[in-house]
Amino acid sequence: MHTMVTEAEHAAVTEAAYAKINIGLDVLRRRPDGYHELRMVMQTVGLHDDVILTREEKPGIRLSCDRPGLPADRRNLAYRAAEVMQERFGLGGVSIVLRKRIPAEAGLAGGSADAAAVLRGMAKLYGLDVKPETLRELGLPLGADIPYCVCGGTAVAEGIGEKLTFLPDPAPCTVVIMKPDFDLSTGAVYGALHIEQRNAADHPDMDAVIAAGQAGDLIRMAEHMGNILELPALEIHPEIAAIKASFLRAGASGASMTGSGSAVFGIFPDLKTAEQCPELLREEFGGAAKEIYLTSPVGRVC
Repeated sequence: MHTMVTEAEHAAVTEAAYAKINIGLDVLRRRPDGYHELRMVMQTVGLHDDVILTREEKPGIRLSCDRPGLPADRRNLAYRAAEVMQERFGLGGVSIVLRKRIPAEAGLAGGSADAAAVLRGMAKLYGLDVKPETLRELGLPLGADIPYCVCGGTAVAEGIGEKLTFLPDPAPCTVVIMKPDFDLSTGAVYGALHIEQRNAADHPDMDAVIAAGQAGDLIRMAEHMGNILELPALEIHPEIAAIKASFLRAGASGASMTGSGSAVFGIFPDLKTAEQCPELLREEFGGAAKEIYLTSPVGRVC
């Protein structure tokens, strides 16, 4: 396949793989193919993994990671993203090093962010003239969050996550994320959702979240935050409600679980208030406040 090259090829490229939070997440229905129809507002934040790609003379993919237990083969989305790029564009060998900071099984899209960073990084590594839309198409079969993670920023995601409408960047704020000492399986959370049995009051007001986002009104956006997946998650881990309540007591404008959990985050309009939140969380939850991150929204990378 002939591929247009518009910039110099690189020997090595480092890409930041940004975590995402869900400002709002609604599930509309279960589709006949088993997927769930979603409507979400997603936001990338500064918490990120580093993905380091190096061209190799030998064909194939060599993947390594500094987090014990993560697979370094096709079970890893980053590996499969590299495979897709090689197959689509006839590229040579690549070495990929993942330096992980995003916690796993937290609803922060760490694996999807890594895969999206590989798609962008492989294009840069080989100097390809590839539009973001093409990278999103290539990423979708690997995972529903990957098309969004290709460019990140603030976006409404619909369908299974592939239909994206970008919103303006939010007003400056600080985001505090707590990953508790338990994980939540995406399959278990969706399995307990039973969307057809939920009533209208169970659904977040996504129109209000989106309107506030379009107006750049961070406080109103935070006040309307909601995640329908909290309902099944609370059945598995009721502690999530107490964590959210602690964020609000600490002065957050709004607090929510992100994705299918287990991470919970709060949005703070000023840094001083946000900086006091981790201490309060540790006082109330002790060792259960396993990991706490102070970060902020980041805009689109492409």
